[in-house]
Amino acid sequence: MKAIVCVKQVPDTSGVVAVKEDGTMDRAAMATITNHDDLAAVEAALRIKDATGCKVVVVSMGPPPAEGMLRELLAMGCDEAVLVSAREFGGSDTYATSQILAAAIKKIGVEEDDVIFCGRQAIDGDTAQVGPQIAEKLHVPQVSYVAEITVEGKSVTVKRLLEDGYMTIKVATPCLLTCVKELNPARYMSVGGIMECYQKPLEVYNYETLKDDPLIDVDTIGLKGSPTNVYKSFSPPVKGAGMMLEGADKAAVDKLVGLLDEKHII
Repeated sequence: MKAIVCVKQVPDTSGVVAVKEDGTMDRAAMATITNHDDLAAVEAALRIKDATGCKVVVVSMGPPPAEGMLRELLAMGCDEAVLVSAREFGGSDTYATSQILAAAIKKIGVEEDDVIFCGRQAIDGDTAQVGPQIAEKLHVPQVSYVAEITVEGKSVTVKRLLEDGYMTIKVATPCLLTCVKELNPARYMSVGGIMECYQKPLEVYNYETLKDDPLIDVDTIGLKGSPTNVYKSFSPPVKGAGMMLEGADKAAVDKLVGLLDEKHII
């Protein structure tokens, strides 16, 4: 069995968002983190590795600096990493991204008892589309909003987190699961893992690596091949400083009421 985990490096929401002139994010100019839902997916794969001894391969599409994130995941216990990176892939929307990642996963190889993991959604787009689209293009069954996983031979039993409860589904492998961050907290890197992470294989798939796959076409990848385009991206305006009123006497209450009345709140 092999566990393939798709991860994304996303902007740190506590920092400033940098935007290019074409409306896409300048990821190389921003502080970044590993997407939270993807970390839950990595932890789920590592727990299966702990129980079965399977191999865990992490895959990410992004600029060259994303290699640092992949090294951190190798230090957590993943066995191999693949960085999908090329100028031709830049500006891809969810459709184009799923085309490229599906081609990369096919090159890694999907065998009969393999499980592909994705996070439910990324915090920079919040679409929750890439995982299901990858499953469609790989022609494998998929289950979304996974909050619990049990591997049983060549089938996986999962509990889906719904708005009003849970749904339990049994699915045959190979399959794709999109995981919610509530699935499990991610483990820390170990000292031994940090020392070994640079000895573990990390491959880079560029356009030349994947161009022979039927999914890779100049009309279906990158900014040109994206059916949706971002009209404009910007950082939200910073809120002004608040006002503090001290005291509990009638004068303080009258002042508060007067301020609320001025702003037509009451």
